[in-house]
Amino acid sequence: MTELTDITGLLLSRIRDVPDHPEPGVVFKDITPLLADPVAFAALTDVLAEFAAGTGATKVVGLEARGFILGAPVALRAGLGFVPVRKAGKLPGATLGQAYDLEYGSAEIEVHAEDLSPDDRVLVVDDVLATGGTAEASVRLIRRAGARVAGLAVLMELGFLGGRTRLEPALAGAPLRSLLTV
Repeated sequence: MTELTDITGLLLSRIRDVPDHPEPGVVFKDITPLLADPVAFAALTDVLAEFAAGTGATKVVGLEARGFILGAPVALRAGLGFVPVRKAGKLPGATLGQAYDLEYGSAEIEVHAEDLSPDDRVLVVDDVLATGGTAEASVRLIRRAGARVAGLAVLMELGFLGGRTRLEPALAGAPLRSLLTV
């Protein structure tokens, strides 16, 4: 496997800064160049799949929407099941929901509860850890579904927003892995 510093450089070189998106003063971190590069995307998938194996995870939960893009290949590479956590109203049939507060209001995420069992250890995968609200809600939702949280993995952490501080109590000792901190 490639050294972590090599992977860090590769990943950083494939993330594009988009100034003033979605509003003036914000610098959006665009991962589409990384996804378009099969070498970088494979390296990212390999590192996250190795982390998944190290946590003893039995399933990967991907958070809508970019968590689907990253989490599904991680689950496949690690030989694990994949479970999508979606915005409320997007999944058919019976769901289990978790509401949470945002800086500008509230939101709700849902999962098919039958996709998780008490025997499952779940790794949550997403692209960015910002304020930690969605990740924290997903951890609570996984536990409410009866499963255990094996950890959380993100491509990048926006350290200045304090998401890690908010999220660590909810993780209750489960590891939080961020490949890049910006």
